[in-house]
Amino acid sequence: MDLIVSQFLTGMSIASILMLIALGLAIVYGVTGVINLAHGEFVMLGAYCAWFLQSQLGLGLLASLIPIFVLIFAFGWIIEATVVRHLYERPLDTILATWGVGVMAQQAIRLCAGGELRYVEMPPSLGGSVSIFGATESAYRLFVLAVAFALFALTWYIYRKTSFGLKLRAITQNRSIASSFGVNSGRIYRLTFAYGAGIAGLAGALVSPLKSVSPEMGTTYVVDAFMVVVLGGVQSLFGTMASSAILGELSGLLAFFSNDTIAKAVVLLLIVILIRFRPQGLFVSRVRS
Repeated sequence: MDLIVSQFLTGMSIASILMLIALGLAIVYGVTGVINLAHGEFVMLGAYCAWFLQSQLGLGLLASLIPIFVLIFAFGWIIEATVVRHLYERPLDTILATWGVGVMAQQAIRLCAGGELRYVEMPPSLGGSVSIFGATESAYRLFVLAVAFALFALTWYIYRKTSFGLKLRAITQNRSIASSFGVNSGRIYRLTFAYGAGIAGLAGALVSPLKSVSPEMGTTYVVDAFMVVVLGGVQSLFGTMASSAILGELSGLLAFFSNDTIAKAVVLLLIVILIRFRPQGLFVSRVRS
């Protein structure tokens, strides 16, 4: 029993990180159709902000979360306003442009902070362990899981229960008709892109005590995020949450019997097979035509 609970908690820990990283990408991709290859760099910038605020200004990780969200939100706003907004309906150009933004972000970090690995200290209050049904789990990983669910709930509320979310859904279904009713699609797209970037920055900050911080760390994360979005289905927030749980538990189970590298390769192979037979993903959002 202890082993089952421990394995389940391990899978949920992986799932929480996947959901944090993929949630912002799912919002941006599902609403604007932009394939943002710089999403991993938003995660990386969030991690470096956590390191800088802690090492240079003495600000703890928990106190840094809101400033980090604001900073990366602002950065995403600038990228959308200066680059992305000129490239909607041009997917190839968007891919190249966001890839270029990601490369420039990596080089800027190397110039400013150096290329060596950086480390962020875990909050002392969350440094212990918690016993659940006989299994032991890190208190910080449980905190990350709670934050992931809280961010999902907040995003769902904004999307389904606010006037902004109503405009967002209207644009997603038919941008031209929504615009004819006075909806400023450009402003909605910009806020959506910035919000997705802000969530990615939060994900990077929360992951930073668990992983070493480096300029290249975003490359791995953007692959994981796209796997979650593809599996869950575009425009489906619940699909993002469910696919994060599926991939997290599957990765944890496969890693238990083999290792992390083989587990990731097998998961990627399974997703490729799924795309072949169900390209829309497992959870399709129904949209009225």
